[in-house]
Amino acid sequence: MAEAIGLAQAIKLDVVHQEIIRLREVKPATFISQGSLDKLLPILQEQDVELLIINSSITPIQQRNLEKKLKIKVIDRTALILEIFGERAQTKEGKLQVELAHLTYQRSRLVRSWTHLERQRGGAGFLGGPGETQIELDRRIIDDKIIRIKKDLEKVRQTRELQRSARKRVPYPVVALVGYTNAGKSSIFNRLSSAGVFAEDLLFATLDNTLRKIKLPSGREVILSDTVGFISDLPHELIMSFRATLEEVLAADIIVHVRDISNENHDIQKKDVLAVLKSLGLAEIEEQNCYIELLNKIDLLDEQQRQWVAEISSRNPSLLAISATSGEGSDQFLELIDKKLSQNRLAVTCRIKNTDGALQAWLYRHAEVVSRKPNENFDDFEILIAVPDFNRLKQKDVIIIN
Repeated sequence: MAEAIGLAQAIKLDVVHQEIIRLREVKPATFISQGSLDKLLPILQEQDVELLIINSSITPIQQRNLEKKLKIKVIDRTALILEIFGERAQTKEGKLQVELAHLTYQRSRLVRSWTHLERQRGGAGFLGGPGETQIELDRRIIDDKIIRIKKDLEKVRQTRELQRSARKRVPYPVVALVGYTNAGKSSIFNRLSSAGVFAEDLLFATLDNTLRKIKLPSGREVILSDTVGFISDLPHELIMSFRATLEEVLAADIIVHVRDISNENHDIQKKDVLAVLKSLGLAEIEEQNCYIELLNKIDLLDEQQRQWVAEISSRNPSLLAISATSGEGSDQFLELIDKKLSQNRLAVTCRIKNTDGALQAWLYRHAEVVSRKPNENFDDFEILIAVPDFNRLKQKDVIIIN
């Protein structure tokens, strides 16, 4: 219920009444029973309510029947989330993704949702052949729009792929922040990168992907990526529409799962996030070396809760307590990223001419230099380097000692 109210308040709706209705069975016509409707009607009239939100998915027929009986607008959870996304999207890509989700959802509501859609219209040249019903015309218009938007999003996906390829050539490892909506991803992102990304105590404050370069304690530079938040029962239309954005997560070297440990439902939220990651093709992500779990908002915990968090963190090297507000744990987080990236690199000693400044600069950009020992004509470097970069290093004017 608290989450449902949070969703409504995210688009500045004034919630005047909330109620949990226990269903013995879902009524095919109205979702809830006639008795529940009879109890709701005087409350809605007394409070002069304009909108009823059902925090579940309802069919077009159920929506139409509820609106007829209650004489107000009725929307379900999916429609509410789509409204939030429609208001939040800022970039052209974000707006395209939201529009695609809206149209996909709207298309499924055409069937028997509005009675006027059954009217037939006569032929008018090439528009609407003889006897074409309004529902067929509307569906065709929506289908045309969906095709157009998918083409535009495919161009976005190709552009992102080119950008990822360019980053791989540089290369910078990518660290992607994922997590339940309002877990504090953008606040952590802002603290580490000073990016000034919109971060509020709101559900779905972030919709558009943001990338920034940050420096780790070793001096190595990485790309930090802030992504859209997940939520329980995330509409399928949204997962598919935001596929282009979420591909950043699939291509990441390190995936950081940010959790709001102060939320009483944090375990359920974790399952929801892992379920979405699994649907994207990242099954068993917890068991992989590229996974970090951040327990955020520890500044909101009491002493007993903090001791519990410290205890579970000490047992899991991939688990870390942090506060985006106070900055507690930020340095340890950057060190953990460094450590994770180092585990995937080779320890190499190489010898480079001390007059070859360009090659030495390349080495500092593409590897972590552990030590440097000057000789008469050469410098010996002990480095940690990724396998692809090591293969490129061997083709240069360098002597590999071990």
